[in-house]
Amino acid sequence: MNSERVGIDEYLERVRSGLDRIEAGAAHEAHEAGDALLVDTRYAALRERDGLIPGALIVERNELEWRLDPLGSHRVPQAVSHDLRVVVLCDEGYASSLAAASLRQLGLHRATDVIGGFQAWKAAGLPVLPPTARP
Repeated sequence: MNSERVGIDEYLERVRSGLDRIEAGAAHEAHEAGDALLVDTRYAALRERDGLIPGALIVERNELEWRLDPLGSHRVPQAVSHDLRVVVLCDEGYASSLAAASLRQLGLHRATDVIGGFQAWKAAGLPVLPPTARP
């Protein structure tokens, strides 16, 4: 067991150094082209407040590893390979970095996240369904 003490800011910086993080526009293009599975990990209250990204898979953070592990018994149908490019998105791009790193530890070596999260997506004018809409 590693007993090194590290603060969350340093830990986040270390985690991000191992990710090829992408801007919202690039995530949208990859998703639209079928080159990436876009996964929205925001909890229900945020989705209800701000809306949904059309076509994004909704998997709350506490279920992420179980749903995206290609070897797992609780995986979603899209979790077919460790080569799957998964682009995780949270509200502002912090928790998604940690989530992407966790997916990489499961062997999903192409997992990454969106810089700035949903808020960057929305600010870029990318598609968002109103909170009352359902995909």
